[in-house]
Amino acid sequence: MAFGGLQSGPRSQDMAEINMIPLIDVMLVLLVIFIITAPLLTHAIKVDLPQASSQPNPPKPETVNLSIQADGAVFWNAEPVVMSEWRARMRTAAQFTPQPEVHIRADGELAYKHVITVMSDASRAGLSRIGFITDPRETAIP
Repeated sequence: MAFGGLQSGPRSQDMAEINMIPLIDVMLVLLVIFIITAPLLTHAIKVDLPQASSQPNPPKPETVNLSIQADGAVFWNAEPVVMSEWRARMRTAAQFTPQPEVHIRADGELAYKHVITVMSDASRAGLSRIGFITDPRETAIP
């Protein structure tokens, strides 16, 4: 703040004004700093990218859900099937392009030989994309 004036004497009072010159100087210095540093912050590397024509996305393969109950009953997409029927459906499904994914859901109490039978039938039919569906909940192992 500036105190005083050009006249001196008993009538002179303090002058309560803000001196703007130092404030403007600081703002101009900051402006120059930002003007210099702003181009350095943009790290753009110019690359000549190739042009390509777009192609349609390939269709997602169908999913076959095979469920096997504890008694050995097999379900093809929630429809009960017998062994000869699921083998015929597997041979038919193996002919599709793209091949469907086979998701096997087996009961925890089921004997492993039933699961292996279904897996080997799928493999013999030519289905190569086989996966297991499990329950993500934690269970206590006895």
